[in-house]
Amino acid sequence: MTDSNHLVVAIAAGGTAGHVNPALALADELRSRGHEVHFFGETRRLEGSLVPQAGFPFHPVHVTGFDRQRPWTLVTALMHLAREEHRLVGEFQSGSLPMPDVAIGFGAYLELPLVRAAAKLGIPVALHEQNSVPGLANKRSAKLARLIATGQPSVGDILREHAGSATRIVFTGNPVRRSVLDGDRARGRAALGIDEDATVLLVFGGSLGAKHLNERLAELKGALLAIEGLHVVQSTGKGGYDDAVAALDLSGDEGARWQVRSYIDDMGDVLAAADLVLSRAGASSVAEIAALAAPSILVPYPFATADHQTTNARLLSDAGAAVVFADADIDGDSFREELLTLLHDPARRSAMHDAACGLAQDKAAQVLADELEALV
Repeated sequence: MTDSNHLVVAIAAGGTAGHVNPALALADELRSRGHEVHFFGETRRLEGSLVPQAGFPFHPVHVTGFDRQRPWTLVTALMHLAREEHRLVGEFQSGSLPMPDVAIGFGAYLELPLVRAAAKLGIPVALHEQNSVPGLANKRSAKLARLIATGQPSVGDILREHAGSATRIVFTGNPVRRSVLDGDRARGRAALGIDEDATVLLVFGGSLGAKHLNERLAELKGALLAIEGLHVVQSTGKGGYDDAVAALDLSGDEGARWQVRSYIDDMGDVLAAADLVLSRAGASSVAEIAALAAPSILVPYPFATADHQTTNARLLSDAGAAVVFADADIDGDSFREELLTLLHDPARRSAMHDAACGLAQDKAAQVLADELEALV
C-alpha cells in the first residue's frame, strides 16, 4: 500500500468509447494529482490502442462475454472469469503487478476479474455507471463496491437495489477528457475556416445513430442555407459519409458553408466553436455537450437499451439547456421550426448556455477523483 499522497489506482474499462473515454478522463485527473494509474482491458478492443496512446500502463485481461441468445456461452464466460480473477490475485500478491490502493470498473464485462480480485484482497472497489440504465456487469459487481458513482442522477435508485447496504451511491457526472474541456472557440473557428461572427450548427449522431439525422439534414439543406451567415459542420459517422454527401449534393458555394466529415477528431475545439448542437444523446455526447455548455437539440437513438438515451437527455433538458425530440418526430414541422428558431435566437441560446454551465459537468473527473481518494 502507498501513502495517501501517492495512490496506485487500477481501472478496468473497455469495449466502447463510452466506457473508455470517461475512464481516461479520470486517469488524466488522477495522474495530475501525482497518483499512479494502471489500466486493465482487452488488447484487441478500443482500450488496447487508446490507453497506451494516452501514456498509461496497460495490462491485458482475457474474458468472453455471455450471449443470451446462446446460453451455452455462459459456461465458457464463467471459466474465463474465474481464471483471470485467480491470475490477478496471484500477480498482485506476488508483486508481478502493483498492488492497487483502490480499483474502479467502468461497466464493461471485462471489469469483473479486476473488481472481484480486488474485493478478495480487501482493496476498496468503486464502480462508475455512465448511462441511465445500468449494464449487467455493474449490477453484478454492485455488492462488492464501497462506492458507485453515476453519470446520470436517475440510475442511482436502480443500482441501490443491487448494491450492499453500506455502498455509497453518488452522482458525479460523466468525466470528460481534458482535451475536450480545453476546447477553444477561436481556435476551433480558425481550424474550421469560419469567421467569428458566423453562426455554427454542429451535427453528429455517432456511428450507430447518424443515418436518420443525416437524411433529415439533407431535406433541410435549403432552409438552413437560407439563414444568412450560417455554417453547418456535420459528422456523418464513418459508415454514412458517402450516402450523406450524395444526399446533400452540395454545390461549390454551398460546400463553402457546409462541411461534411466522417468523424471529428478535435471535438473539444469544434464543440466550443458551435453556437448550436444537434446530436444523439449517448452518455459521452451528453457529457461533452454539458461540459462545454453548448446549447443543444437532442434526438435520442430510438433503439438504445431501455430507451436510456431519452433519460440521458433529461440531464440537459430538465435544466433548460437542451430541447429533446423523439426520433420519430424529427421529420415533422415542429422539429424544423424549433431548429430554425433557435438558429435565429442568440438570446435563447445564451440562456441555454448559462443553464448548462449551472450543471458543472466540467468538474466530473475532479469530483470522482475526490471520491476515490476518500475511499483510501
